[in-house]
Amino acid sequence: MIIVMKADVGAEAPEVRQLVELAESYPGVTTELHEIAGSTRTLTELYLLGSTGVIPTEPFQEFSCVEKVVRITEKFRSIGRHGGDLEAVGFEYNGVEISQDTLHLFPGLCAVDAAANVDTMFEVLAEHGICTARAGAYKPRTSPYDFQGRGADCLPMVFELAGKHGIKIISMEVTHESHLDEIQTALIESGNATGVMVQIGTRNAQNFELLKAVGQQTELPVLFKRGMGITLEESLNACEYVASGGNRRIVFCLRGMKTNLGDPHRNFVDFAHVPAVKRLTRLPVFVDPSHSVGSRATAPDDVLDIYHVTAQGIIVGANGVLVDFHPHPENALCDGPQALHMDELAEFIGDTQIARDAYERRLQNRTGRRGA
Repeated sequence: MIIVMKADVGAEAPEVRQLVELAESYPGVTTELHEIAGSTRTLTELYLLGSTGVIPTEPFQEFSCVEKVVRITEKFRSIGRHGGDLEAVGFEYNGVEISQDTLHLFPGLCAVDAAANVDTMFEVLAEHGICTARAGAYKPRTSPYDFQGRGADCLPMVFELAGKHGIKIISMEVTHESHLDEIQTALIESGNATGVMVQIGTRNAQNFELLKAVGQQTELPVLFKRGMGITLEESLNACEYVASGGNRRIVFCLRGMKTNLGDPHRNFVDFAHVPAVKRLTRLPVFVDPSHSVGSRATAPDDVLDIYHVTAQGIIVGANGVLVDFHPHPENALCDGPQALHMDELAEFIGDTQIARDAYERRLQNRTGRRGA
């Protein structure tokens, strides 16, 4: 059971303490108090844990500080909407609002290689008014002989260049708990020149110790990529590991499923799950077309498959797009063949805006039909 407080009620309010005492008066029930800093409001929620099925809701609803009492209906109690009764408030990080209503593009290098490429990438993004990017310092690879990323050594350079060009958030994968300390130390030493959204890659989707570690720190938001070979429910429960640790600033990212049914794409595109995840959870949902498609294949209409797949995600309500770009993809040390070129950025941005406009028109059409 979850008790949601009214907007002006903080965790320290006397009535909240009375609610805790009432809840814990029931046998076998313990409580957890959470404050969720959303993009537009901060929610205070009281979680009742244990045998709550027989506990009546009425005594709690009588408190003037209570907005609603919600019975948990999904296994993922912290991130779930529970039948639509809980609000998806999103979050703000480093001045950027991320929620189920927003859309942000995160173009960039799959893996950081040369400083000149990072500088060019960030400079061109800034010229197009984009302040969010991807840049991988740590790269788990299928083969131990492939490039594994520059690691902590490149962080000062990346953060300095991000600050120079006004990049506010970098999505960056971590593969070990120690990477969190390295990133936070480098950010502080850079004077917090930028922000980092730590990314859990598909290969670590069920690395539960890593999920606990990123959940126990609350300074950096977390982007979780769906596991390439596990069910959606298993992936959402992995996000629950993060949320249960205390970090509620989570983004869920669809990146394609590992199955030959997706051929000739690298992975089977799963972007139809965008609205499903938004319905089931309170999480913003991103898509990664580069790692879904895995190539620069072009359709007979002369449009790249990556463009088409991106549009599929956006037109059903995706809130962000991670996409590979590179100034010199022929020399890229990771996933160069699928990277888009710098001179395609303006076209790509325009194409995503067309898809977003279509999504918003669909919402208006639905609203108009409901009002008819």
